[in-house]
Amino acid sequence: MLDRRSFIAGAMLACAGVRSATAQSVPNSAGSQPPRLKAPMLACDSHHHIYDARFPVSPHWRGGRPDGATVADYRLLMAKLGIARHVVVQPSTYGSDNRCLLDALTQFGAQARGIVVIDDDVDLPQLKEMDRLGVRGVRVNFLSAQSWGVTTVERLRRTAERIAPLGWHVQVLMSGAQIAQHEAVLAALPTQVVIDHLGRIPQPDGLDHPGAQAVLRLLAKGNTWIKLSEPYADTLQGPPDYPDTSLLAKAYLQAAPQRTLWGSDWPHPTEKIKPDDAVLFDLLAAWAPDPALRQQILVSNPAALFGFA
Repeated sequence: MLDRRSFIAGAMLACAGVRSATAQSVPNSAGSQPPRLKAPMLACDSHHHIYDARFPVSPHWRGGRPDGATVADYRLLMAKLGIARHVVVQPSTYGSDNRCLLDALTQFGAQARGIVVIDDDVDLPQLKEMDRLGVRGVRVNFLSAQSWGVTTVERLRRTAERIAPLGWHVQVLMSGAQIAQHEAVLAALPTQVVIDHLGRIPQPDGLDHPGAQAVLRLLAKGNTWIKLSEPYADTLQGPPDYPDTSLLAKAYLQAAPQRTLWGSDWPHPTEKIKPDDAVLFDLLAAWAPDPALRQQILVSNPAALFGFA
């Protein structure tokens, strides 16, 4: 039943480019009601993960693999939110083995893009094949355990130099403190830079934190993008409005509305109690009250960065 329902939802989305959000029970997402906010045509979820038991977990990883996070499961979330486009991000669970992600891109087709994790020895033909399948960037994670050990700025530089000729971007997951420490490095990379999850700025410091100020300076220079995702990661005030982390989202939008993206972070691998993705989507009504700005966040910006036609 799950596969049949998800196939129908995915087929309708693929044919129309959009569908009205529908009530839908989705694994790893609380609640079943759709958002109050209507997604614009060709709206994009710029950050989610896929996990599939057909692909082995990396030997370095000790955190297990969440169930209910396959391609079929994500299609149910697309139907719940009314999402037509999306970006699959490689989780640390699989290390630099991107087979699960590339398989997902093959299943999803032209309305999906991917962000991989690569080793230093990856060759150009491999990168070009990933590009053909829809990969548009590489994630460099400074927070979670990685198959190569500790991530360094030298590795970040090598990665950016390797992918720059392809026109890909670097997506960085850093703490707010690390962003402040490495601001000059991020500003000097030869690629576009995408910062994950609101910059992982600790509360209650919020906008006063050096990391938040560094993000704002990087956004002002024109080479950096920010993902409005995981408002639950650092909040002290919590749902449904996340007033503390919402202040960060609003400030980033004011600083660089043309380089902000929205992402669900489904299946929310860091959270034992799963949030309601409809509630997370509805935060955009408060962050961006102007429909034209929401159109930019959900449609124009991801089309420009990820190369959607």
